[in-house]
Amino acid sequence: MALAGSLMMGDPLPPPERKVTYVRAMFARIARRYDLMNRLMTLGRDRAWRRYTVARLEPVRPAVILDVATGTGDLALEARRQHPQAHIVALDFVPEMLALARQKIVARGVTVDLTAGDALQLPFPDAAFDGVVTGFALRNVADIPAAFAEMARVTRSGGRIACLEIAKPRTPFFRQLFRLYFYRFVPLIGGLITGQRDAYTYLPHSLTAFLTPDEIVEVMRRAGWRQVRYKRLMLGTVAVHTGVRE
Repeated sequence: MALAGSLMMGDPLPPPERKVTYVRAMFARIARRYDLMNRLMTLGRDRAWRRYTVARLEPVRPAVILDVATGTGDLALEARRQHPQAHIVALDFVPEMLALARQKIVARGVTVDLTAGDALQLPFPDAAFDGVVTGFALRNVADIPAAFAEMARVTRSGGRIACLEIAKPRTPFFRQLFRLYFYRFVPLIGGLITGQRDAYTYLPHSLTAFLTPDEIVEVMRRAGWRQVRYKRLMLGTVAVHTGVRE
């Protein structure tokens, strides 16, 4: 917890060499309130964004889908809903998150295979999946190009990827409004709801030096994805990137 304390007093972002340790511990602490905070932070729109993201796997009819950094399993469950005949695999490296995902899966009476693992070292063979989805994960990985390369490695040729992530709005007015909300309001409400204000200080600030949607396009292309494009949602504050495996 010493690192968390140092973040509250100074730089809200951990040094790169300690990011993995910090992120795992942070998500373990906020796991129980994670879904509630998602609903509050996104004004309830995160469910619609997940529906849109999974739908971007079309026109491919994936038989095997991977959700990378599944968290509490919402994106994997949406993949299960849209593709009831598919084999869904969901991976995360935070045991507390996976435990909550398992509770949801059991409560809904559906089948999703949960796997503990790191997005930078996916424990799957090459070309194992027809489609890959991921949501709100990129800002928390230590090496974004490596993450996209790993997702490309485990996706068959012609398979698709859909990636949901926060983005900075392009227009000055909405950018200022978003900054006020994301950097000021979110840490305040996060502290009240979860008791972990440092976590909800880190999460907004993780966007500060994050790649723009156009930069993500270039990273994806270099990692082996083609036909890469994106669409902004929610006044430009969210971007969904898609691509096809070479």
